[in-house]
Amino acid sequence: MNVKEPYGLFFMSKTLLLPSIALSCSMAAISCIAGTVDNSTPADSDSINWAFNEIIVDAARIPQNISKLPMAIDTLDHQEITRAQAQLGLDESLVNIPGLVLQNRFNFAQDLRISIRGFGARSSFGIRGVKIIVDGIPETLADGQGGIDSIDLASIGKIEVIRGPASSLYGNASGGVINISSDFDNPDSGAEVRFAFGGDGYEKNQLSINQKTDKLSYIVSASELEIDGYREHSEHENRLFNSRVRYIFDDESVINLSLNYTDQPFANDPGGVTLETIAENRRAARETNVSRNAGEALNQTRIGLQYKKPIGDNGELTLRNYHVWREFDGLIPLASNGAIDLNRYYAGGGVMYQHKLDLNGNDNRTIVGIDYDRQDDDRKRFQNLNGIRGSKVLDQRELASNVAIYVQNHLSLGESWLITAGVRYDEVRFDVDDKQAGNSGKRTLNQLSPMMGASFSLNKQTTLYGTVSTAFETPTTTELALPDTTGLNTNLNAQEATNYELGVKGNIDQTYQYTLAIFRINVDEEIITLEDNLGRDLFVNAGESSREGLELSIAAQISDQLTVSLAYTWSDFEFETFIDANGNNFANNELPGLPQNQVHLEFSYQNLNGIFATLETLYIDEFALNNANSVYSESSTVSDFRAGYLQKVEQWSLEPFVGISNVFNESYLSNARINAFGSRYYEVGPDRNVYAGISIRHSF
Repeated sequence: MNVKEPYGLFFMSKTLLLPSIALSCSMAAISCIAGTVDNSTPADSDSINWAFNEIIVDAARIPQNISKLPMAIDTLDHQEITRAQAQLGLDESLVNIPGLVLQNRFNFAQDLRISIRGFGARSSFGIRGVKIIVDGIPETLADGQGGIDSIDLASIGKIEVIRGPASSLYGNASGGVINISSDFDNPDSGAEVRFAFGGDGYEKNQLSINQKTDKLSYIVSASELEIDGYREHSEHENRLFNSRVRYIFDDESVINLSLNYTDQPFANDPGGVTLETIAENRRAARETNVSRNAGEALNQTRIGLQYKKPIGDNGELTLRNYHVWREFDGLIPLASNGAIDLNRYYAGGGVMYQHKLDLNGNDNRTIVGIDYDRQDDDRKRFQNLNGIRGSKVLDQRELASNVAIYVQNHLSLGESWLITAGVRYDEVRFDVDDKQAGNSGKRTLNQLSPMMGASFSLNKQTTLYGTVSTAFETPTTTELALPDTTGLNTNLNAQEATNYELGVKGNIDQTYQYTLAIFRINVDEEIITLEDNLGRDLFVNAGESSREGLELSIAAQISDQLTVSLAYTWSDFEFETFIDANGNNFANNELPGLPQNQVHLEFSYQNLNGIFATLETLYIDEFALNNANSVYSESSTVSDFRAGYLQKVEQWSLEPFVGISNVFNESYLSNARINAFGSRYYEVGPDRNVYAGISIRHSF
């Protein structure tokens, strides 16, 4: 099983047969129902007629048509993110984007693991290697670690995903970018309540109010999630309040204000287990995690401001400022220092100026900017005496700051060419003040990140592009910690990556849309996580690695009622040089945690009577679970089905829905703990599960 071939598409031709049959039966049943429904107020035709309109994206800093940008970038709208979804996490909607590997959906103590082209796969908790931006405010800390537990899915209007290194745009941890925007542009002002419930104790209630006028737009949303979880010791509860306001002044300047509060009383961690434990009881948690009550509790408040003002006829100035306060209590399955008390203050800001210039009839746009982010952590650790806090073993203040200056330029040459270039300089500083043992330390890491790309439109339907981009990723404050003492690990360096990419984007007769990207990424000083016999994570640089891949997406409007989409990813990620501390040579081994083949297939149906349904299937190839490639996960094919009915009566909209997760009751991993000690690699996913709910909306 150590020799792998790109057989994913051939395998899918077999594994998707049953889902396709099931879809045909479902469509037939729905068509019969649709013929008997008398819906005097049908669904809006705009939501049925699927068209490939021009999409302007902001993730590349300079607003640009997505078809012109010389990079792999995808967008999702509000309906794709929320409709009939359980709304447990971003992975529900991101799963149909090639190049992304999503794990850890059902362990809320560890957070969703998002990997883009392999960046982020090593993360044992939180999001690494991927920059998360919400309405211009970073959810990624100065040290490069991010989280999404405070993101309100109900109020998202659009998600933009850049696949591949982009540190020239956003700096530290930019192996990819996820840019999230609020749903300010929904013209239907109103109030909505949503109730959902299902198996494994799932219950989620939401209330949202939004309004849009010529000057003022606002969104206010509140939600509460409770779930027992499929496995033992995986209970979770989360309450979220989110509000955003946008005001447009007479001079066309715009101010955005946001306030977010998250209260998570508990999120238990069932831990990774062995195959023997799974054979005895698939729902079992690791015994040590239960006895030491592994999990976390947190609350967080975030306020943010973004202001844009036109400067003359050709300029625009953007200012941003944000402040975040976070209190975190965590228990990990370690007796010696397994109780964590963290108080964090995170703040920052930025200034960006954009200028438009006409160069002999060619449009030229330039931005220059400065970013500053500062992370101040008051961290204490105690003994974990079977879930009870014992003696204090660590007391230190950890500071991380990132100051950066950048410049980007887009030059359009006629209707065919777009030339982009940019460079960014980052300086990341770490400062640890050890109040208990006196073992303080400082480190400064610098990086210059250039990029260059070009796209050429053969015609209005087809665009070719090529790009060379770079990325760097510093260790986080947690990764710089020494396992047996305090202070900073001076031997752990930032990893650097260079991405070479060619691609094509296009559509055929406004019926088929496609993207194809092929790339090679060279990574130096790859940061690798290991787990010792006490369950502690250790971090080392692994020399060099190479990543080659192909990402394909195809979407087709089969009829006015049926759309089909396919996302295929082929990856060949290997260590070029890596000898660990024990002298083991892992050169030419696969990077663990990353499947070679991944396929997502989706059928979506919607008719004028308001009935809609979606069947999606995700195939994930087997992948290595450790650096030695001595153990592999099994491949899996998991199908999900959801359907609903939109009924409009005057100013009221009712939308009951139902969903079935893991329709064919596949045994699969929802998460793999890479390089886990004692073969505890496995976190299994739930079996077949049903949920249902209803949305009720009143338009103003």
